[in-house]
Amino acid sequence: MKTSTRSLKTAALTLASGLLLSGASVAGAPAAPANALDVTTGRAVLYQQLPATSLEELTPPDRISAVTMGTTAPTAIWAALEHGEKVECLDCIPDVAKLLYDGNAKTREISAWWLRRRVFGVFGAGEVYSQVLSTLTGGGSDTARSYAAEALGEFLIADGVAPVAKAAVTDSSSMVRRSAVRALERLNNEGPAAELATAIGDQEAEVRLAALHASISINVFSRVDAVVARLSDDSADVRRRAAEVLGTMRSSDAVVGLIGLADPSQEADPRVRTSAVSALGRIGDPSAHDAVQAALGDSDPLVQSMARIALRRL
Repeated sequence: MKTSTRSLKTAALTLASGLLLSGASVAGAPAAPANALDVTTGRAVLYQQLPATSLEELTPPDRISAVTMGTTAPTAIWAALEHGEKVECLDCIPDVAKLLYDGNAKTREISAWWLRRRVFGVFGAGEVYSQVLSTLTGGGSDTARSYAAEALGEFLIADGVAPVAKAAVTDSSSMVRRSAVRALERLNNEGPAAELATAIGDQEAEVRLAALHASISINVFSRVDAVVARLSDDSADVRRRAAEVLGTMRSSDAVVGLIGLADPSQEADPRVRTSAVSALGRIGDPSAHDAVQAALGDSDPLVQSMARIALRRL
């Protein structure tokens, strides 16, 4: 019977841990002290061919606090927090919380990731979660509110859905609305009143694009009509993205609108026509056959190429 590599590795780890706990030695390695389990020694037993410096060690609490002081390179911050994933350090929480407002997006993300593993000190009343929520709703700077929305998304708790959904459609800053839309995507939720669909019709193209992306990233999106409406958007980028989204959704309700976008007399942008033809092929509605056939004579070679592919699906 076949034994998987993962099973063998798990067995080896279990065996080594048991031997170390019992004080025995493995392959000539010295036995662990009777009063403690040396994790690094255990790894050395299993990976004797690796230099000791390559073995990952837990980040001590003082290092976690040190990297938050404002002069540390982003990569050092990421390494310290990632390697300190299991370090329990309540005193580090306020320091790491400051990084939620760092100018580096990756630093903000990994800081929220580290914090959400600390239930005590993060999600209680008056703690980090409440502070972030107050920043989003309390009228701070556009940048601070934007970063607060991101953090609520990265905390991955259901209570964050309602405030970010509200911000996605009511905040005065397009930066905040876009971040709130991305937070809804991260939370895998369209909002209690389908606020994501409202954001698809936002006055700013960058918010509309973010909302369109989110609509096919969450498990349940109930307002396909909001996407169909964007086929007549003023922005070519939004029209193109809407066509791509509708193709992914296999939305038969969008066929008529997509046929219009595939027609060069109605749509001047060849990128949009290409996406429209592609979407028609993905939807596979036979009523689109003539429009896709006509696209073979389009002046743009990419549209022609996409039409040939789409015809195979109709």
